[in-house]
Amino acid sequence: MTAGRPTQAHRRARSRNALLEAAARGLSRHGYANLALERVAAEAGYTRGALYHQFAGKEELALAVVRWVGETWTAEVGDQADAEPDPVEALLLMARGHAVYCRRDVAGVIRVLGVEFAGRDHPVGRAVAEVVDGLTADVARRVTAGRRTGALAPGPPPHDTALAFLGALEGLVSQLAGRAPYDVELAERAVRGVLGLPVGTGGPPREDLRQA
Repeated sequence: MTAGRPTQAHRRARSRNALLEAAARGLSRHGYANLALERVAAEAGYTRGALYHQFAGKEELALAVVRWVGETWTAEVGDQADAEPDPVEALLLMARGHAVYCRRDVAGVIRVLGVEFAGRDHPVGRAVAEVVDGLTADVARRVTAGRRTGALAPGPPPHDTALAFLGALEGLVSQLAGRAPYDVELAERAVRGVLGLPVGTGGPPREDLRQA
């Protein structure tokens, strides 16, 4: 093998990642029903045959995209929140990080598919629900912990509060996606309201997130 030449496994991984990104963009823009595999392959720089070499069809591709989005969100947002021992600050980190993540054109996958498959029994809908349910449980757990320490005031049940937290956050970033830098500040303000926390006096967002 020539030194420095990509291996077959590397080329396969590179093409798979390119196809996943292109499919995520397509799902974010057009949803599942209107996703054209030929367009996905072309945007990724591959043929339709290359796509089918990696994925059996649209359903398998969409399921892989849901997993991929979950993994990238965890790496860029979830892991930072998990590393924060204070439950309230972890929730605020999640809100700020999610706003930054949603500046990407692949970030609407879960929201778009969640709406499209609501009330339907479909493998893609179940995969999306699993992601949302896990995130809701994480938020509810942190709300419970924050109330236990007194950092959060008593309020509606933690699960309901978690649903409101995620609803407020997702609704805001869906309208402000890409409108940096104030998307971060407004995302934090929105979830502070749900959590019953005072809103800061304002000013520009933190410099590290402004440049993200």
